[in-house]
Amino acid sequence: MAQSELTLTEHKPFHTQRKDVWWVQPLVVFLGLGTFILYATFRVFEGAHFLPDHAPYLTPFYSPLLFGIDEHTIAHSWFGAMPDWMPSLITPAVLILWAPLGFRFTCYYYRGAYYKAFWVDPPSCTVSEPRKGYRGEQSFPLIIQNIHRYFLYVAIVIVGVLAYDVWEALWFSDGNGGKTFGIGIGTIVLAINVVLLGGYTFGCHSLRHLVGGIVDLLSKAPIRRNMYNCISCLNRRHMLWAWMSLCWVGFSDLYVRIIATTGWKDYITF
Repeated sequence: MAQSELTLTEHKPFHTQRKDVWWVQPLVVFLGLGTFILYATFRVFEGAHFLPDHAPYLTPFYSPLLFGIDEHTIAHSWFGAMPDWMPSLITPAVLILWAPLGFRFTCYYYRGAYYKAFWVDPPSCTVSEPRKGYRGEQSFPLIIQNIHRYFLYVAIVIVGVLAYDVWEALWFSDGNGGKTFGIGIGTIVLAINVVLLGGYTFGCHSLRHLVGGIVDLLSKAPIRRNMYNCISCLNRRHMLWAWMSLCWVGFSDLYVRIIATTGWKDYITF
């Protein structure tokens, strides 16, 4: 029997025998997610410029608009004005943004992305960690990732609400107290946002399991099989949908903010 001697080496963080630039992907993810987190945090607590006075565009960061903060937004909110007993740090976005952010934070793709980029757990394949062992998701706090399926249900409802916002973005004030049909750049921006978020949400691994993971033979359930195939088609590009929807939802919010702060009226066709 052939024998060989192995020399034990001391554990060193980020030690690897890889010759490629393995650190590029986690670095890009870190910069991309980090930028979005900083911008989203600013917008969530800004509590303003989310519904322009002269355009029917509601930013997805504040949708559904449960409470308004001024006469204009109160008129479009679900439950009127923000209650006086709520702390000043609680904005309309804080009340609803926890759901889509929780859906992304517990997403199977994003877990692998930010585990590497932020927690370096592990930083990449065959690259040692800056700790002695892999902790996994069997204990707190990572065990809470198992609630992803419940965030999915809320995310599906939010996609429906955002689709309704696109419908609302088709009706502009005619200046006489009425509304007239129109299509602005903001309407198109919000519509694309729904498409991308829908592709990401309906390609979710949990939804795929929910639809096709109950029956033993999908061939005996044709409707369920067709749904499973559609979800699987989206799921094959889940990473692409995740990044495209993340970038576009941030752009959608930025566009609405620009409209609200500058008073610029984008092009409308009737």
